[in-house]
Amino acid sequence: MERKEFLSALSISLAAVCVGCSLASCGSTPKSEDPAPKPTTPTGSLATINLATDLPKVGDSKVLNGIIIVRLAQSNAPSSFSAVQVACTHQGTPVNYNTAQGIFICPNHGSKFSTTGAVLLGPAAVALKQYTVVITGSTLTVSA
Repeated sequence: MERKEFLSALSISLAAVCVGCSLASCGSTPKSEDPAPKPTTPTGSLATINLATDLPKVGDSKVLNGIIIVRLAQSNAPSSFSAVQVACTHQGTPVNYNTAQGIFICPNHGSKFSTTGAVLLGPAAVALKQYTVVITGSTLTVSA
């Protein structure tokens, strides 16, 4: 085998190995960037918030476990809060709560959702999943 043929074969082999490594790493699960332990939630719940310290003002929001929780009114009644999936149903971009308009807005393509998750303006065609809010004392619990 001549040197030119050897180098060509070696290059092709290395390229195949590199492509295989790249493809294998695509499916890997990313490691958490935050090594801090996650707060525990009661059995069956998806998220909990201490209302004595979190969401003190109307319009405040917090994202936990893929859910955006918003204080809609000052009382600590369940109806004073909204809990919906944070990922827009159009392309998965996290939605934000717009206090002035009282709606969720996707910053990617402008989809708008009511506080119950209903689509108000597309391109999203599917509502955000709404979660149940229960309040016990000063603890807000979100469940499916």
